[in-house]
Amino acid sequence: MTAPRIEALEEIDSTNAEARRRAEAGEVGPLWITAARQTAGRGRRGRNWETGQGNLAATLLFVTDRPPAEAAQISFVAALAVADLADAFVPASQVTLKWPNDPMIDGRKTSGILVESGQHPRGLWVAVGVGVNLSTPPEAPERPATAFAEHMTAPPPKPLEALTVLAASFERWRQVWQTSGFPVIADAWTRRAHGLGEACTARLGHETVSGVAEGLDPDGALRLRLPDGMLRRITAGDVFFGEP
Repeated sequence: MTAPRIEALEEIDSTNAEARRRAEAGEVGPLWITAARQTAGRGRRGRNWETGQGNLAATLLFVTDRPPAEAAQISFVAALAVADLADAFVPASQVTLKWPNDPMIDGRKTSGILVESGQHPRGLWVAVGVGVNLSTPPEAPERPATAFAEHMTAPPPKPLEALTVLAASFERWRQVWQTSGFPVIADAWTRRAHGLGEACTARLGHETVSGVAEGLDPDGALRLRLPDGMLRRITAGDVFFGEP
């Protein structure tokens, strides 16, 4: 994959929705689409994503020949890239990653990642949506949230400046994934993991389970040790630490 170009828009409904439209029209990328304002930003599981003024909303579109389950590993690549972005502006000791792909600063969510895909004449199109709270956190978050500005003495980076840093880091990690495979990505993610060894609750849609987060399996599943000693693999859902 060649170095992605960046296309900056003033306003769009959703950068992921625009990436889908481009893909369905034949675009192969790689292409970063960013917008100063989203009118219908989306997060995981159909949630709204609020893009406040001065924050980053961007989506990387590319086409791959990997099968969908393998292509979905790109969400961990994206999380590592956002962590690198955060490191560039806030103390690295405050930056962690919560499964599956929530970058955190001081234990509060600062970014959301949404990966979508579909069939393309040349394989599978993949849209990696990234929202980063640079200037302000959302007004009414579902869980504790923060922004870069709250941890900086200087003004936070402008969205396009942040995207330049993010895109470069993303490409470095994508190359690692491409050449060395997902286990190396999983190891790097685990070194930054939030909450390993701690009690947590996983909400899986049809059930809720509690246990202790032990780490990642090689395919990215979260290993959860249940109270009865059994091991449960969590492949999709929301995980909460220290919350009811």
